[in-house]
Amino acid sequence: MRALTWQGKRSVSVEQVPDPVIQEPTDAIIRITSTAICGSDLHLYEVLGPYMSKGDVLGHEPMGIVEEVGSAVSNLAVGDPVVIPFNIACGTCLMCNLNLQSQCETTQVREKGLGARIFGYSELYGSVPGGQAEYLRVPFADYGPIKVGQDLPDVRYLYLSDIVPTAWQGVQYADVPDGGTLAVFGLGPVGQFAARAGVHLGYRVIGIERVPERRAMAERHGVATLDYSDTIGDELRDMTGGRGPDSVLDAVGMEAHGSPVGAFAQQAAGLLPDPLAQKAIEKAGVDRLNVLHACIDAVRRGGTVSISGVYGGMADPMPMLTLFDKQIQMRMGQCNVKAWIDDLLPLVEDPSDPLGVTDLATHEIPLDEAPAAYEVFQKKQDNCIKVILKP
Repeated sequence: MRALTWQGKRSVSVEQVPDPVIQEPTDAIIRITSTAICGSDLHLYEVLGPYMSKGDVLGHEPMGIVEEVGSAVSNLAVGDPVVIPFNIACGTCLMCNLNLQSQCETTQVREKGLGARIFGYSELYGSVPGGQAEYLRVPFADYGPIKVGQDLPDVRYLYLSDIVPTAWQGVQYADVPDGGTLAVFGLGPVGQFAARAGVHLGYRVIGIERVPERRAMAERHGVATLDYSDTIGDELRDMTGGRGPDSVLDAVGMEAHGSPVGAFAQQAAGLLPDPLAQKAIEKAGVDRLNVLHACIDAVRRGGTVSISGVYGGMADPMPMLTLFDKQIQMRMGQCNVKAWIDDLLPLVEDPSDPLGVTDLATHEIPLDEAPAAYEVFQKKQDNCIKVILKP
């Protein structure tokens, strides 16, 4: 089959790789009909290369049609349309029963001390072949796949694989009071949906973003927007009676612009041989933290900072005095996709499209054009906000 493979830093290519096969009775094989490039895929493209191997198949936002099921899979049949959550969970362990599927005890990457395995996401999360491909082997298919309808286009459902639940969880973790104000830093795909979810739930939402096209998209959905600046905290306080927003959501993560020290440290680690680079990241790695620090500065006293953007540093300097003095709550973590599907499936199927799932993708292209799309997405060229790939 054809699949998008990692070849090196800022280098991906579509190659012929072996077709996936049933390996366990709980497996299924899915023929991919749509798959997407995620903002966190860009971390593999740039910063997390030391954890990648040449030929790794990328992608963790797929949906498609069931082609084959293992003998223990009774909830799926050949021909069923399904969305595949990005995290791989068993559905029976303590963590899954607590709706913490991203911490699944069956699929945890214990050799790295990390949580549940993720499709297409490096040695850190199990080196499981991903879904930017023609076919995908899905472990624990008796639990993970989300069956969806056949009468609506893929775009109505595709984002249930990751970014809609990730955004929704981020807003839930933000603990916005009724009628309160939520500030969302970063209006990429997750930030767009987080802002729209906040509007849907009745909050005043302010989005902060450098890119004009992303601000314009958010404004179409009732979000007030600001350009990012060094005085963003003061601007947000001016808009909220001098206090700051009740809750702030960081939808940017480890590669934030405007963090030269963090950027230098990431680049320096990337120049080391992979084993040394891994040790540097795991023991002394730092992220680009200017956005997170801005969130902490902006949120009101007693407020909540919710982190949906991916961070990976182990030696990040944090403003503990401010966090303690302002009595700030912080919540974060990989999304527990299955935990939110009952809330979200009716919203994405609603004819009124309250989350605007049909207004996000800016590029829909064949899988063969994915390498160019990675570069365009990373560089924010051609008004690129979300790319859907069609194998």
